[in-house]
Amino acid sequence: MFFIYHCGTSMSYFKELLKLLSAERAADEAQFETITKGTGAAHRRSLGLCWYPIVIRNTEPTRGDYLSVEVERTTHKEITHQIRFGSSVALFSNHDSADRINGTVTYIGSDRMRITVLTEELPDWSRNGKLGVDLLFDSHSYSEMEAALKLADKTESDLISVLTGAAEAVSIPAKYLDNALNQSQQHAVANVLGAKQLAIIHGPPGTGKTTTLVAAIKAMIQRGEPQILVVAPSNTAVDLLSEKLDAVGLNVLRIGNPVRVSSRLQRLTLESRMAEHSQMKDAKKLKKNASEFKNMAHKYKRNFGKAEREQRKALFNEAHKITRDATAIEDFIAEDIIIKTQVITATLVGANHYTVKNLKYNTVIIDEAGQALEPAAWIPILKANRLIMAGDHLQLPPTVKSSQRELAVTLLEKCVNLQPQTVTLLNEQYRMNSAIMGFSSLKFYNNKLTAHPSVANRVLTDKHKPFTFIDTAGAGYEEQSEGTSIANHEEAAFIAKHITSMNYPANTSLAVIAPYKEQVNLLKKVLVDTNADVNTVDGFQGQERDVVYISLTRSNNDGSIGFLSDYRRINVALTRAKLKLVIIGDSATLAQTPFYAELISYAENIDGYESVWDY
Repeated sequence: MFFIYHCGTSMSYFKELLKLLSAERAADEAQFETITKGTGAAHRRSLGLCWYPIVIRNTEPTRGDYLSVEVERTTHKEITHQIRFGSSVALFSNHDSADRINGTVTYIGSDRMRITVLTEELPDWSRNGKLGVDLLFDSHSYSEMEAALKLADKTESDLISVLTGAAEAVSIPAKYLDNALNQSQQHAVANVLGAKQLAIIHGPPGTGKTTTLVAAIKAMIQRGEPQILVVAPSNTAVDLLSEKLDAVGLNVLRIGNPVRVSSRLQRLTLESRMAEHSQMKDAKKLKKNASEFKNMAHKYKRNFGKAEREQRKALFNEAHKITRDATAIEDFIAEDIIIKTQVITATLVGANHYTVKNLKYNTVIIDEAGQALEPAAWIPILKANRLIMAGDHLQLPPTVKSSQRELAVTLLEKCVNLQPQTVTLLNEQYRMNSAIMGFSSLKFYNNKLTAHPSVANRVLTDKHKPFTFIDTAGAGYEEQSEGTSIANHEEAAFIAKHITSMNYPANTSLAVIAPYKEQVNLLKKVLVDTNADVNTVDGFQGQERDVVYISLTRSNNDGSIGFLSDYRRINVALTRAKLKLVIIGDSATLAQTPFYAELISYAENIDGYESVWDY
């Protein structure tokens, strides 16, 4: 369900989105509060919401009255965390709960972080006790999304009319030839080149969506586009595209710092580019001078008279003046780099990073648009004359925490229905054996997918079937409720035995996927001595393995399947395997749902049905 925007209606398209966004923010904030309230630093650290303990490695003055603080975590470095570039955080002392100062993350590496705080010098407590950094609720992203929707509601453009269904998208015929791409990929690039307002590249699993998108971007640059903004919902997706675009010789600038920066990618960041600029040494010299003046001012501690106070003030004023001069040079350097860049890459919210906030583009591209929360997508869209979206609305949708499920319907999905003439389906995949591909093609892609000859009949060995459904019906493999999740101990044990009995070649990549976290935890325990990667469906989005097992987990008398009714999520699981897919489930429970009845029939029709009794 979604609203078409027409001027003068009682509930406009964007006002409805604002209402949904408000509910989402409230739900997200309440969830964050529940998780963090009254917890200790060690617990917050285990949740990925805190670095503790940390040490301060360096401080230096930056823009205005701000101070840049570099910290390093000294222990528990193996714990993954949710702190990102641009996150709101608090530097705190564990000695007193009142000892906190808020700031923003301006750089984050694996174990080091820089935080910008609004203060001339750190408080005294920062030199005592154990220090840490807490992640705060991400109000910044919500504020950016809200501002974008309010601006969109007041803006009239051809692109907005097309995206909201008030007008039909227009394109002019364009030609594109590249023998390195297949026909559907070439058609998609031609569609992008000819689009006036909108083009959509629908890329099912393994069809070369990224390759196609890179070719389209290169073609647009070659045909005269001075600068293109390329965005995606996650840092991982942005990083992948940034590297691919750089590899084909384009001048790429990665705005924002991803958490794990490869040396190749670090070279593409604005910070790295600025460090290499010929005029940067002048800015560094000024910042060093400013730091020296501040250090002199800091020597005037308590109990000093009027003359000393005047001297301290004069030193701070001089430091601020020099810092402003250094900032002016840095602003010039950044502008010089940005203006010469062909492709700017960022996350959806990162498109409003202060360094590029006011830029406009003829073309904006959203990759992985099937996972982009619509309010976030409008941040980059408002900077564009035309929009290219690439993704698959038949795989995982964005995560929505409120009960307002309308927000899970993406702009990509809406536009596929509103403007079908703008869509090009990439129909040849390069990942899966035909038997693995077949069911997804039939159920999700109107049976239009084909397998490239290089993979169509590829198998692990002659002894291994590419597609198997192993039925546990009647074997007593009953599900158990564990907390808010579900597990199936017998099914997990069977999978462990099956993997061991198969004697897979040593170099075989292997994944085991389950829809429930408790089943994942259980599988990790029973498979600890194997090379299997075990995770939820979401954890394997965008990945592939030689062999994939899917533990469907559910087994009960009333045919209840819970998460398994999210067929798009199952589509992701079904399309991760290259050479062999093994699905384990209880047909007595599953076949009460038509989708799974058809899955089991598909297995039977290709001689891929087995029973646990066969083992």
